[in-house]
Amino acid sequence: MAWRQHAACRGVDPDIFYPVSEEEAEEAKAICNACAVCETCLEFALGNRERDGVWGGATERERRRMIRQRRRSA
Repeated sequence: MAWRQHAACRGVDPDIFYPVSEEEAEEAKAICNACAVCETCLEFALGNRERDGVWGGATERERRRMIRQRRRSA
């Protein structure tokens, strides 16, 4: 998981990435959008079924939707 060393969120308050609601996730998503390893982070979260927080610019709800779409496409 060397990609984490290059993450834009490194050193940022982790609470930002665990918003109470979908609407509060915008700050975390903005950090992710500027991150060089955003796609790798998202794939890690999808592969490990991360249930909480914003990973790779996607909330828990968005990641669940992605997993469902991938299942349908398979």
